[in-house]
Amino acid sequence: MGQTVHNYHVFETEGGFCGIAWNMRGVTRFQLPTKSAEGTERLLLRRLPVAEPATPTPAIAEAVAAVKRYFKGEETDFSGIVLDLDGQDEFFKRIYDAVRRVEWGHTVTYGGLAKELGAGPEAARDVGQAMAKNPVALIIPCHRVLAAGGKVGGFSAPGGSTSKIRMLELEGVHVGAPEPAQQTLGF
Repeated sequence: MGQTVHNYHVFETEGGFCGIAWNMRGVTRFQLPTKSAEGTERLLLRRLPVAEPATPTPAIAEAVAAVKRYFKGEETDFSGIVLDLDGQDEFFKRIYDAVRRVEWGHTVTYGGLAKELGAGPEAARDVGQAMAKNPVALIIPCHRVLAAGGKVGGFSAPGGSTSKIRMLELEGVHVGAPEPAQQTLGF
């Protein structure tokens, strides 16, 4: 059986350089902005080393246009973008489907998402793991998933929690700055 062909495209937005990868079934990877096209390409190819640069198909060109609108601060809906999440854990796919329904300017907590999926509070960690492994961040809007109490929580994209806060602010959601690590007393 032949290997699936993956293509990619790096493009500039007002937030920096993004990258998108796809195959004949849909988008397989998305790279949130970095400061350089080379940096974005390097991060994208680290996860998908077999991808080849290509001119976007009409569907991918529309996804690129939507990402550019997003980083201009225009309300954008990515739910119509076709994804190929082949190889992802089935529970993670359910989590990703639920996160795709979280609209512009809204947030949900890890625990709230676990509850929505009919899982117990211990599944909040699974939600966090799914967000950390999200292959198409922004398109699956993992930045809209917060820790308990509306705290920012983690974000594995370039810029970490600061990037998450900026993305939420583009959508009109204001959360506090990431809390610094607290010094603990050794007893």
